Parts: sequence; C-alpha cells; structure tokens
Amino acid sequence: MTPTRSGFAIALLAALAAGPAMLRGQPVERSEPLPSQLEGVGIDEKLDGRLPLDLPFVDHDGRSVKLGDYFDGRRPVILALNYYKCPMLCGLVLNGMVDGLKQIDWVPGQQFRLVTVSFDPVETHQLAFLKRRSYLEYYAKPEAAAGWSFLTGRAPSTQAILDATGFRIRWDEDRREWAHAAALIVCTPDGRISRYLYGVMFEPKTLRLSLVEASEGKIGTTMDRILLFCFHYDGEGYALHAMNLVRAGAALTLTVTALFLAYWWRREAVRRARLSAPAA
Repeated sequence: MTPTRSGFAIALLAALAAGPAMLRGQPVERSEPLPSQLEGVGIDEKLDGRLPLDLPFVDHDGRSVKLGDYFDGRRPVILALNYYKCPMLCGLVLNGMVDGLKQIDWVPGQQFRLVTVSFDPVETHQLAFLKRRSYLEYYAKPEAAAGWSFLTGRAPSTQAILDATGFRIRWDEDRREWAHAAALIVCTPDGRISRYLYGVMFEPKTLRLSLVEASEGKIGTTMDRILLFCFHYDGEGYALHAMNLVRAGAALTLTVTALFLAYWWRREAVRRARLSAPAA
C-alpha cells in the first residue's frame, strides 16, 4: 500500500474510531481490529458536561482569549477539535461541516458561533490565521468571519479541553501525525456539551436541529421546535419519533377542534341573538 493510500485508510478508520462514528449517518461494523496507530483513540461522550471556560488560548489574530469569550449565554456553539497541520481527516471534518452549514439560512456570529481549537500545543496563531482564511473563503459568506474563531494554546489548555470533551488522541511518532476521531461538539450557550456529531459529512437538518436543541429555545422558529419534538437523535441523526408524532398530531387535532367549536358557538350565539331581537 502506498503512503497516500495508507494515510487515507488510517484517516478513514480514525473517523470510525469513536464507537458510533459514521461517515454519513450509517453505522459501520468492524470485523478486524484497529491498527496499532489507533489504539486508545476515540471519544468518551460527556453529555451535559461543562467546558472549562476559563482556559486561556490565543486566537487567529494573536490575541489572548479565554474559551468562555465565545459563550455569551444566547447562542449555541459548534466546537471543532483538530490540528491545523492535519494531512487529511481534520480537513474532511471541517469541509463536511461547512458543506452542511451552507445549506441552512443561519450564519455564524448571528444565530450560532463556530470555534475551532487546535489540540497540538506547538501550533501557532499564524497557522490558525491561514487555516481560518482558507475556510472562510470556502464558506463564501463574508459575514461568517464575525462568528468563526480559530484558536491555539499551550499544553495545559489543549489537554484540559480534550479531557473535558472526552477526546482521546495519540501521537504517531512514525508518521509524525496525531491520530484522532472525527466529530463535532455542539454546545449550549452557557458552555455545556449538548451533542456529538460524528463523521465527516453532516446533514443540514442534523446541524440545524442540533443547534436548536442546544440553544434551549433561544434560536429557531416555532416549526423548528415542532420538528425537534417530533424527531429524536439516535446517534446517526434526527429520526422521526413515532410517539412524539402521534402526540403532536393529537395536540394539533385538539387545537383545531377547539378553534372550530369556539367559532361555531360564537356564530350560533350571534344567530340566536338576532332571532330574539325585536323587529324594527
């Protein structure tokens, strides 16, 4: 196997190393053990866990920031953990995220925020600047620049955010690369982990409903919240929940019936009033 093909194979397996991870919402069963490069690599989900918002980082412009600067209590955050010199998998994840976000009518900085953090403590803000510029060009929405930050940090901060999110990575000395799983983390506006989205392709519906769920009603339309009620996340995406659909249908039926009865009673009262009124 050539080095290029070997690298792609390892990247593909890394995308699947997180247990329920999948490329496009389809589970993949492994009959063979993972290669040694991926031993210990994966994700231990920490749903509803709080992120350490006081962690110091450096943003793409070289400014000292804290993780909490990106959580304003109003907008959910999509957190992407990768490293900027990654030869393949990180790019696939970010490309897939942007491809999905392009198809919804929300923009980073308005309804939500994007934060990309390098877990490699030797990477610099200059590299983060170049990577950000490249992805903003790919996103092709100029207003997204206000809502997408790329961060770097020293080892204590990078390790702390890995621990808080359950990301287990491993340095491959032979290949001089980090082995890691492929996932996005959707966070609440106050910095809690709401959902992990696995793989390298992300359905627009999954991204939108994940953000609505994480926002706890702070963003999205009434229809978004109805859809969120009727669908549930099953590890692959948002699937139709039959019982919730029945409940929503019953509630709609009761509402329509109540409105009809109110209209009928009012019309009947007006008719009777007219009949009982004395003739002119």
